[in-house]
Amino acid sequence: MKSAIFFTALRGVLVAFSMAAVLAGCAPDDKPGQARQHTLLNVSYDVSRDFYEHINPLFAADYAQQHPGSSVRIQQSHGGASKQALAVANGLQADVVTLNQTPDMVMLVQKGLVRADWPEALPNHASPYSSVMVLLVRRGNPKGIHDWADLTRPGVQSIIANPKTSGTARYGVLAAYQAALQQANGNADAAKAWLAQWFKQIPVLDSGARAASNTFIQRQIGDVLITTENEAALAAHKFSADGFSVVYPKTSVVIDNPVAVVAPVAEKKGNTELAQAYLRFLWSDAAQQAAAEAYLRPANAAIRQQYASRFPAVDAWSVTQEYGSWDQVMHTFFADGALLDQVLAP
Repeated sequence: MKSAIFFTALRGVLVAFSMAAVLAGCAPDDKPGQARQHTLLNVSYDVSRDFYEHINPLFAADYAQQHPGSSVRIQQSHGGASKQALAVANGLQADVVTLNQTPDMVMLVQKGLVRADWPEALPNHASPYSSVMVLLVRRGNPKGIHDWADLTRPGVQSIIANPKTSGTARYGVLAAYQAALQQANGNADAAKAWLAQWFKQIPVLDSGARAASNTFIQRQIGDVLITTENEAALAAHKFSADGFSVVYPKTSVVIDNPVAVVAPVAEKKGNTELAQAYLRFLWSDAAQQAAAEAYLRPANAAIRQQYASRFPAVDAWSVTQEYGSWDQVMHTFFADGALLDQVLAP
């Protein structure tokens, strides 16, 4: 009887140990040569979800081939870029972050979650692909929208995400403001007034770019969607029966998409090498081709050239070249009390 009680207790201890090991992110039988399933969490911005849904099985197959007996499951989390970065800063257990602007990455560096040398950890300043801001209009472009200046014409409603929570929307604001500044021959007050009028004609500000797309496409609100090239192209092809068209303005802004390992989380889970391999895979030919097929401009110039018909030449400028550091951009445009708050004030 005592022996039965002992073995029952021992079995309970082993079960408890097994559960604790799983919760800690490492299997109790994680020994060399034994099979193991890895789980990796990629926290990303809103309109990247379709790309990573394509990439993840490619990486899983590649990983399984290189690590016989092991497998990997990629979990995804998507939303407004800054909202996602803040969630990671507040404890969301991301192994990697794949974002669309530097300030969110810098914030994670300041929180001790991403290493300060992340831009040097991978090629092309850790940006595997890029995009530009474009305009998506309805069948036949009934409002005749061809450039940023058209967005403030009477009766034109724009749909864009909230720049406070969406990195994509911040790029949209910067692109529109820069065009207004050029139109006003450098008169900052006139450009600010134009921006204020534009926001008066925006009926709703969703938290992320995909939510803004749904507002425009599914809820049929607004005349033009301000979004990334890849999101607009996806809508134009997926909903081709509805007749959406992509309009390239005369000028636009380059959107970089930095990626990094969330070092302490990946280390705690025992996923550091896996996380690094996942991000390196984004520069593989297979991933770069997948980016091009998703209308993301791949970093690999040769592959980008193969898909040149998908990417019209655009007079696009770089945020840092035009305005200096992202710290300065955030301070001038998006911090509390900065230009965005000023134009949104009643």
